[in-house]
This record gives sequence, C-alpha cells and structure tokens, in this order.
Amino acid sequence: MRTLPPFALAAALAGTLLLTACDDDGAGTDDVKNADRPATSACALGDLGVKIGAGAAPAAGDTGTVTVTLTNKGAQCTLKGFPGVDLMADGSTTSVSPDQAVKAQPLTLGKGGTTSFTITYVRGETGSPKSLPVRKASFTLPGATADARELTWSYGEVARRDGESGAAEASVSGFESSGD
Repeated sequence: MRTLPPFALAAALAGTLLLTACDDDGAGTDDVKNADRPATSACALGDLGVKIGAGAAPAAGDTGTVTVTLTNKGAQCTLKGFPGVDLMADGSTTSVSPDQAVKAQPLTLGKGGTTSFTITYVRGETGSPKSLPVRKASFTLPGATADARELTWSYGEVARRDGESGAAEASVSGFESSGD
C-alpha cells in the first residue's frame, strides 16, 4: 500500500471538497450569463413604466398629493431608500425632503411588480412671493441620480415653508408595495 505525503493528501481532499461544493444536483448551478449578475440589483428607471395620479389641492392652503406608480418591465430589482424629487419653477429648483415620519424599507420588485410613492404638498397662493410657481417635477431612483424622469406639474403653485425664501412645503413618501 502506498501512502501519500501529508501535503498531497490535504490538496486531494481540498480539491474533492471544492468539486463537491460546486455540484449540488443542479440546484445551485447557473447559466454562464447569470454567473456575474447580482442576486438583486438596483432598479433602473428605463425598466420601469410610470403612471401619474393626482389629488390636486383645490385652493391655497389645501394639501394635495401626486402619486407616481412604477411597474417593473425588466428583471427582478430592488429599491433601497427614498426617491429623489425636485420641483422646478422659473429659474430655480427645490429638492423635496423625505417624509420625516417614514423609514425607507428595501423593496424587491419582480417582473410586472408595482410600487408607488407620493408627493404631498401644500398649495400656494397664485402669484404670491410666498409660493413657488412649479412648472415641472422630476424624480430619480435611489442611487441613480443621473437618470431622472420629468413630469409636467399642473397642480398649482406650492407654498414655501418659511415665507419668500423657504423651501417648498412638500414631502415625498417611501416606496409602497402595490398588489400581491
């Protein structure tokens, strides 16, 4: 009977364990094209359908909402954080802060899955220096600030928090699950 040196025996056992770990009856094997793909990657705006619904504030001082619904048309993806929302008026842009009462939760969207977020705002008085004459809004997904989607804003002027120089009196919710 021939004996192997300790180093050769250890190398043979390590190789056997490595090969065994790679073959679990096909349950853990992936196509080569998926081998470098993360298990859950961030959602891309280009893979999402967008639908807008609004409950416009009827008069100055009233609260209104604009709900943005996103439908995933691509591969499974994840949203982590809040959407970035900017309100654009004549010559200025104001960022909308996340709702202070909400904590962002990661949300995984399968193909065909939907989610939504809501912009809540207080309508300002038309023509007042204490109002922001918003013409457009734009939003981005968390971690993807270079890729924005613009929306026409037809919901009236937005009140400013602290008078003439304050930020918009508005907030954005986190992503909410839709459907099953």
